[in-house]
Amino acid sequence: MTAKERLSASVDADLLAVAQDAVVRGHAESMSAWVNDALRLKADRDRRLAAVDEFIAAFEAEHGEISEQEMAEAARRARGRAVVVRGPQGRVSRGEGAA
Repeated sequence: MTAKERLSASVDADLLAVAQDAVVRGHAESMSAWVNDALRLKADRDRRLAAVDEFIAAFEAEHGEISEQEMAEAARRARGRAVVVRGPQGRVSRGEGAA
């Protein structure tokens, strides 16, 4: 078990209500556990975003800056390969303009 330290923080009321509800519903052991999970998720997200930033910087250093046009084309290709599920279960379409 890792060492714990007491924390005093001001929290938005709506977030506090969500945390309290998670405890009541048994989705979190305690408010402290819920806050620990939230802080861990934020730290993990920040580490992943920093890794993406480093990757992009290294890529651009080797291949040149990624242009707006290249990003738009990549987004179009990604949308074309996406599986979109909407409405009743079982109704699946592929890509833009799919029937």
